[in-house]
Amino acid sequence: MTDPTTPVLQAAEPEGNPLAVPSADPAADPLVDPAAEPLADPPADPPEEPAPKRDRRRLRAAMRWTAAVLVFGVLGSGAAYGIAAQERTDVPGLGTKDDGRWVYPKLAKPALPPGAKLPFAEDNPGEIHYADLGQLLLPAPEGARPDKALQGKGNRVPVDRFLAEYAEEEREDMKQDLADGGLRHVVARGWTMPDGTTSRIYLLRFHSVAYAGAFYGQLDGGAEADLPVLGVEDTAPLDADWDSQASSPSTLNDVYDEAAPYGAAHVRHAYISAGDTLALVVQSKKGTANAVPFHQAVVLQNQLLG
Repeated sequence: MTDPTTPVLQAAEPEGNPLAVPSADPAADPLVDPAAEPLADPPADPPEEPAPKRDRRRLRAAMRWTAAVLVFGVLGSGAAYGIAAQERTDVPGLGTKDDGRWVYPKLAKPALPPGAKLPFAEDNPGEIHYADLGQLLLPAPEGARPDKALQGKGNRVPVDRFLAEYAEEEREDMKQDLADGGLRHVVARGWTMPDGTTSRIYLLRFHSVAYAGAFYGQLDGGAEADLPVLGVEDTAPLDADWDSQASSPSTLNDVYDEAAPYGAAHVRHAYISAGDTLALVVQSKKGTANAVPFHQAVVLQNQLLG
């Protein structure tokens, strides 16, 4: 386990690194909105004590009827849209040759339609992402081989492709929940690295932040994933090495790490709740999946959504 006094992804910056990251000067950084309000405080760390198991079917029914109530739990207090300036040695996008981080292309948020508001601006209380959802997907890093099964037009994929990440007996109920719960569409991207690590990222856009929050509530298992992704042999507790301070203050995160012994592959997965959009990030590798590139992907996807 990482020393809690040392950032998990802290590394020195090499000269000439091509990976774009937030700079200390917001005006010089294409990922920062110069007019953004100060970011809200980051979400509190997950509780240490395991939460009791819940009946998912009863929870799903309750969520569908009480979705509106979740607006108050998901809406922030006018958190700004953009990436906070950080010390460059603390930014997971910075890579070195020996810490396991991947090199991503320069990240930039897409332009908004004329008159559209930023998702976490004070004048966008619905926290709606008006940018093209496919352009908010984290791009594949250098050296990656694209997953052809996730190369739909505009990165859109059918809902069944997202549901294939879960056990077969769960899919019918989940599909009905999504149909009843205001899902608009799903986009995805996947790749495989030379070391055999596979990554898949899904973004689900809902008709409102309440619907997105309701579905996120079904997936959020507290101290342990209530509905782990396919490939998890037994349980997936919260990732003890995840630093919640590293993610965007305008998003909510649940980051899970499969408990040993692993099955055919070691599986890590995370959920990101960002306004009207929910993200699933999955990484797996035969043997042991390195935590560093997984945390890096979760942080960078957070920045694009938040």
